[in-house]
Amino acid sequence: MTDHVSSFQQPTDPKNVQELTNFVQLTLQQMQDKFQSMIDDLEKNIADLINQSGEEHHK
Repeated sequence: MTDHVSSFQQPTDPKNVQELTNFVQLTLQQMQDKFQSMIDDLEKNIADLINQSGEEHHK
């Protein structure tokens, strides 16, 4: 299993509120992108399983 957290940018010790805000926004966007990718993979795998199940019933 890979460490998904390591793909996120590491904090660079924000110096002010704007840097902190930018860091949080970037981190949340990266998390959203990663979760969307995981959801897409799950949906594809479920569709594949449904298709395989349908093929087995028609044999």
